Amino acid sequence: MSETAGKTLTVAGVLCGICSVLVAGAVVVLRPQQVINQQLDLKKNILQAAGLFESKETIEEIYSKSVQPVVIDVKTGEIQTDIDPAKFSQDKADRDPQYVEEIPQKEDYGAIKRRSRLQKVYIVKKDGAIDQLIFHVYGKGLWSTMKGFLAVDRDGITIRGFNYYAHGETPGLGGEIENPRWLAQWKGKKIYDDSGDYRPKTKVVKGQVNPQDPNAAYSVDGLSGATLTSNGVEGTFRYWLSDSGYKSFLGKVREGVIQ
Repeated sequence: MSETAGKTLTVAGVLCGICSVLVAGAVVVLRPQQVINQQLDLKKNILQAAGLFESKETIEEIYSKSVQPVVIDVKTGEIQTDIDPAKFSQDKADRDPQYVEEIPQKEDYGAIKRRSRLQKVYIVKKDGAIDQLIFHVYGKGLWSTMKGFLAVDRDGITIRGFNYYAHGETPGLGGEIENPRWLAQWKGKKIYDDSGDYRPKTKVVKGQVNPQDPNAAYSVDGLSGATLTSNGVEGTFRYWLSDSGYKSFLGKVREGVIQ
């Protein structure tokens, strides 16, 4: 190797080393701000699902005065008063063997395989009483796990709002799950039938909902060309509003046990 080539490689190596240090340093320095931005984005999506984001106030101001987070045990529907929601990490709980449970295949409508029995729920109160409840829901679509927030009225039956904040579905097809016009259909829909045992009845139909259909109150239009994504949305609702999900908690709210 010539002396010139050796010097070139040395300079290149030094520059690569310096760049690596700078990039690593930037990651460390910017990480706290990234965490803050992620938390703000999550709060924004919670507020949007509840229809509370239309204000001149900041996200933090609206969230702090409107939303009361709690941690519940989905098996019992009870609020875990010994757990501080501000210190609770859903990501950690979703990986903690102490809380994570395998979902029997016949009950795994959302195709998520496992979930933590501890889930953070967001309560919105008005004049001192529960006005609506916001739940984190997720399930498998065609290409990805679709994550969103579902807002339910204090009656425990009527949808107040719904949105997705993370997914990897095909743009223009399954990706339409984040289209505001499609999401707007969910408002006012019912999630349970009137049989008395509160079985999830939410449907994503093929084509458009027929207003004359007896099940129209539970149904939204399907996503054109995205049958598997539509099925994933329906499966997500079916799972998280079942006995394995938030059904017990919603029952306690309807009965006035949780106020």
